[in-house]
This record gives sequence, C-alpha cells and structure tokens, in this order.
Amino acid sequence: MSDVLTCTACGAKNRVTTVPAGQVPGCARCGATLPWLINGTDATFAGDVQADVPVVVDFWAPWCGPCRVIGPVLEDLARERAGKLKIVKVNVDEHPRAPGDHAVQGIPTLLLFRGGKLVGRQVGAVPKATVRAWIDAN
Repeated sequence: MSDVLTCTACGAKNRVTTVPAGQVPGCARCGATLPWLINGTDATFAGDVQADVPVVVDFWAPWCGPCRVIGPVLEDLARERAGKLKIVKVNVDEHPRAPGDHAVQGIPTLLLFRGGKLVGRQVGAVPKATVRAWIDAN
C-alpha cells in the first residue's frame, strides 16, 4: 500500500510506500520534509505505529460528524509538524480489527504511540490547541 503525500513547499505529489526506520518522508522534487499523514488498515496497523516520531492514530468514520471536525485539525498538525509527527487515519467501518484490539468504543478516538508503545488516548473532537497540548504532554 502507498499513500500520496503533497509537499507543502513545492506542491509536488509524492507516492510514499514505506519509510525506513530513523527517517521521515521527503519530497522527491525539492527535498522538503513531507507532512506524514497516511491511511492505516488492519493489516498495516502494527507497522504504521512504528516510527521515530510520535504517531497519532485517528479512528474515524465518514458518517461521523465529530470525526469530520477533528480531521482538518490533524491535517494542520501534520503540516505544522512535518518530520516531527505521523498521523495514521483508520476508517473503523473498513478496518474494525485495529479499533477492537485497542478497546475503541466511540469515535473519534485518538491514540498516541511513541516508539510503537501506546502512551495516550483522547476521545471526542477537541480544539487544535487541546490536541497539540495532549501530544506534547505525552
């Protein structure tokens, strides 16, 4: 599976499959660090949360109003913290195993991983400043 990440510096679209340990995705055209925002699946979940930067997993569904509120917040944070944060979005309707394995009972639920270990949980749509503070506190 690959994701297309758009460079905020030059606008180039970059197809990213896997990123080697110790690295973050970079733009093939200009070399700038890319915002790391990918779609996760049940099959890729264990690898998706492995990174040398904090990983925020967003369990969401397209029909969920609060999920549509938190989505743009996470996209902004991915751009602001390019190279310092990875966002993984998991659609719970298409991939129910990963949320079940992590006792997700309501959406949106955000999980924070550091070094592949779960270190934080935030349930519900909250303002950007709250998400930023939650990431920094954990």
